[in-house]
Amino acid sequence: MSPRYDAIVIGAGHNGLISANYLARAGRRVLVVEARDVVGGACTTEQLIPGSHWSSCAFIQGLLRPEIIHDLELERHGLEMYQTEAMEVVIFEDGSHMFMWKDIDRTLKELEKFSKADAKSFLDFGLRVKQFASIITPFLMRPPTSRSEVLRAFEETGCEDLFDEFVLSSTKDLLDRYFESEHIKGLFTFFGMISVWGGPSTPGTGYVYGHHSVGEFNGHLGQWGLVKGGMGGITQAMARAAEAHGAEIRLNAPVDEVLVSGGRARGVRLATGEEILAPVVLSNADPARSMLSLLPKGTIKPGLEKAIREYDNRGSMARIHLLIDELPAYVGFEPGRGPQHEAQQIMGASVENFERAWEAQRRGVLPEEYVIEAMIQSTTDPGLAPEGLHTMTLGVQQLPFELTGTTWDDARDKFADAVLENLFRYAPNLREHILDRVVITPLDLERDYGLTGGNIFHGAMFLEQLFGNRPAPELADYRTPVKGYYLCGSGTHPGGGVMGANGHNAAKVVLDDLVGRPSNTAAPGRTSSHRGLPDRVMSTKLGREFAYRAARQSALRRVVQLFTRSGN
Repeated sequence: MSPRYDAIVIGAGHNGLISANYLARAGRRVLVVEARDVVGGACTTEQLIPGSHWSSCAFIQGLLRPEIIHDLELERHGLEMYQTEAMEVVIFEDGSHMFMWKDIDRTLKELEKFSKADAKSFLDFGLRVKQFASIITPFLMRPPTSRSEVLRAFEETGCEDLFDEFVLSSTKDLLDRYFESEHIKGLFTFFGMISVWGGPSTPGTGYVYGHHSVGEFNGHLGQWGLVKGGMGGITQAMARAAEAHGAEIRLNAPVDEVLVSGGRARGVRLATGEEILAPVVLSNADPARSMLSLLPKGTIKPGLEKAIREYDNRGSMARIHLLIDELPAYVGFEPGRGPQHEAQQIMGASVENFERAWEAQRRGVLPEEYVIEAMIQSTTDPGLAPEGLHTMTLGVQQLPFELTGTTWDDARDKFADAVLENLFRYAPNLREHILDRVVITPLDLERDYGLTGGNIFHGAMFLEQLFGNRPAPELADYRTPVKGYYLCGSGTHPGGGVMGANGHNAAKVVLDDLVGRPSNTAAPGRTSSHRGLPDRVMSTKLGREFAYRAARQSALRRVVQLFTRSGN
């Protein structure tokens, strides 16, 4: 009997759905099988407490490639995204605080409260981030080249120092080059500590910062937005788009094994025993699950098996979802609702606290002081919670997957209580206004969301696991030694986050193979210089002073926005 499908995608996370979309749009018969009862993987919206909905894992949209949004017509299929005026607010125990606004003039005035020199340096830093993005972005939406090719791109544009700063350096070294205020450095350090096994001084964490800095929202680099209905709005739109082009999606259909015969994939066997045939299988699972758990034992050579077992999945995080009946009254703010409730809130952000968290992580214990991120999306999307109530999500990074002397199941409540005690120092009123809570630990991320080691990126994002080495040289082009079996998850190039380039690239490789067309593995074309008008203006002391004065003027916002657009 001939197969009913041309391709089967294991896992309805965002990358799996993206691969399914591109294959279906190319006229292929596609089936997506998902173990859980909802699509999205870690990019999903769930009713964790009856009547209220949360983005259970990822809760901010800033990395999803605009090319994918356009190609898949996600907005036509229901995706709605929006921004708040305040992007972030960092709150300190003494009541001081600092906003990062969507408009740069307001942000500069906030930074000036802590350091006028740092406010000026912020423009220099932003320009460096933009230069880094202009070089690295062409590598994202294509199969990976070698790390040496990436370095060559920086060298050929005279930007070797950018490679050193944003790829090789630690977050601490990166930020120390531009800023002096410990408060400002504390805020920015957070973005280099996402799901890492390390601390601010760990070499390579600069790339975690750089990886997030290449994101954009509505064409503006370094900005992010929210999704109406939570992050599941992204993957629900992807599911609808795929089904509109003939793809099928089956939920509650965990895969037990990829069927292999004669060195080729021929389909999947579900946990129920049902076998579904297809000559192509793509796995959206992480590399360890894809290569060690889903394939029959002995399928891959010992050398590759050893490489996958040694693949670094360390670095995890946790979420605590709270249902509250009163908004936090943060220290240092006037009573009542304000922009601090709409922004991403970060508390306890100091370089020292991040370093202490790394020391605790290394020892497999919980720190005494937590850096807490928070989001209350129901303030801007009231349909997420019943009237009068709010959904508040807390996040804690730099957590060990394995705890010394205990387990996450045993430590769950103790951990959550300790995080909340830290939170109450910033919002004392919440002690009496938490109605319910749901805790998602690193173990839950592995057990319930299929993330080995609780790593949301499907593996550490350090140079030794990037580009042509992610997850291993033999697997870097999304192909595996099993013909017809491909990887499309975040453990492939270009890495983690809700970016989607992985699923796009993998689908293109599959389509190339199906028609016998060689995939384009050449490094992207490069121009001799990335110095645009902003660079030239900022190249002199007088120009930097002029740019700073102009950027502070609200009347010039539209002009300044032109300089922050990607591709300029």
